[in-house]
Amino acid sequence: MSKKKYSILMREVLFQGFFRIDRLHVQHEKFDGALSPVFTREVFHRSPGVAGALLFDPQHDKVIMVEQFRTAPAIVGMNPWLMEIPIGMVDPNETPEQAVRREVQEETGCVVQDLLPIMDYFSSPGATDEYVHLYAARTTAPAEGGIHGLVSENEDIKVHILDAAQAIAMLYANEVKDAQTIVALQWFATHHTDLRSRWLVSDVGTPII
Repeated sequence: MSKKKYSILMREVLFQGFFRIDRLHVQHEKFDGALSPVFTREVFHRSPGVAGALLFDPQHDKVIMVEQFRTAPAIVGMNPWLMEIPIGMVDPNETPEQAVRREVQEETGCVVQDLLPIMDYFSSPGATDEYVHLYAARTTAPAEGGIHGLVSENEDIKVHILDAAQAIAMLYANEVKDAQTIVALQWFATHHTDLRSRWLVSDVGTPII
């Protein structure tokens, strides 16, 4: 892939609330070697990013997911209660690994026992600087779901405990509408058998290779 010169000549803060919107004045080297004109782009600021986990109990072959209200689907008239993996913003003083352990605890009450990186990527690089860190997380599923989330953040989060096959079937039935959850479930559908075997071996004390 190309790596060329670019300059951010000016940055304006257009809005600062729970999130921030910046306007950038930029110029970059083109593929023919010439410089582009100076142009502007608005960027939805969400740095240092978000971290989420496909929460899996290998002993019982369960996936733990959460359901909560999201405002963006409501704007376009779609069902705003989405099924998702636990995910949230990385605080400035956290690593993504620390953030995902915290988010899992806050949103599900579960404790992360192991973390395995899935992938990291920009969620929509033409519009936002949000960088997504996805993991598979080993845990022990509770006997039943419940309602979780931080009252201080107006969170009302319902926990769902699903058979692994049921979670994968939701993906293929197009019942999942959150991009991060789709990516995590697609990875899980491919790696489910190997992941379960790996973590079950770990549970009996044999080192993971």
